[in-house]
Amino acid sequence: MLAGAVMAQTETRPQFEVASIKPAAPDARGMFVRMNPGGRVDITNMTLRELIIMAWQIQPNQLSGGPTWLASARFDISAKSENAPKQGDPPLMIQTLLEDRFQLKMHRETKELSLYALVVARKDGKLGPGLKETTETSCTQPDLTKPLPPPDPSKPPPRYCGNMRMQQRQLTIIGTPIDRLIQPLSRMLARTVIDKTGLTGRYDITLEWGQDETPVVQTASDSPLPAADVQGPSIFTALQEQLGLKLDSQKGPVEVIVIDRAEKPSVN
Repeated sequence: MLAGAVMAQTETRPQFEVASIKPAAPDARGMFVRMNPGGRVDITNMTLRELIIMAWQIQPNQLSGGPTWLASARFDISAKSENAPKQGDPPLMIQTLLEDRFQLKMHRETKELSLYALVVARKDGKLGPGLKETTETSCTQPDLTKPLPPPDPSKPPPRYCGNMRMQQRQLTIIGTPIDRLIQPLSRMLARTVIDKTGLTGRYDITLEWGQDETPVVQTASDSPLPAADVQGPSIFTALQEQLGLKLDSQKGPVEVIVIDRAEKPSVN
């Protein structure tokens, strides 16, 4: 069912002052997004479909419709804002840019899709060694009204509450509600993940796995298949052994974006 317009008026969102969009080189390899100091963003060799997924922070199965070139034509974008963007501004600025230059018109619907529910694995509720409830001394609450002090090489880096660090096959989250784990899991699995753990505290989370960041391959029947074996556990096994949590495959209502119109931008 229709859930309303997909975006607010662009006047209410931050925007880039200048932006250049050009077709990517035919022999370009890889995709790159660089957030440079001073408010400059450079995006290389991405399709409009990939740009929408990134800007609206959705999963691939949450986007439908659009012209045939949506997932094939690739673009390079260089954009600059007058002032350094605030935290959380870049995705909104890219949304505004795409709407303006690609003449995007979209709406939201709710569909029944496959998803994962994150639940506590053990009936007794016991959690794993990588999921510890945050104590008063396990992290420092940053003072957002003051700049962070420069790092001291003679001391270990401070553990600020709310920090998340994601490296290849390793995730560390400090002093946050369990739902902070949902977004990185959704990205890794390319499927919506919902929190059904019932955990209400704040936690320090350390998770390591051995398979690729996208360990699930979607088939025509939408059944998960394990990716090729590498050293270390899959993300599913790591969640259960290290955090005491597991992912249950379910179906449920998921909000999706439907593209009504998109035009290739004029080159500049």
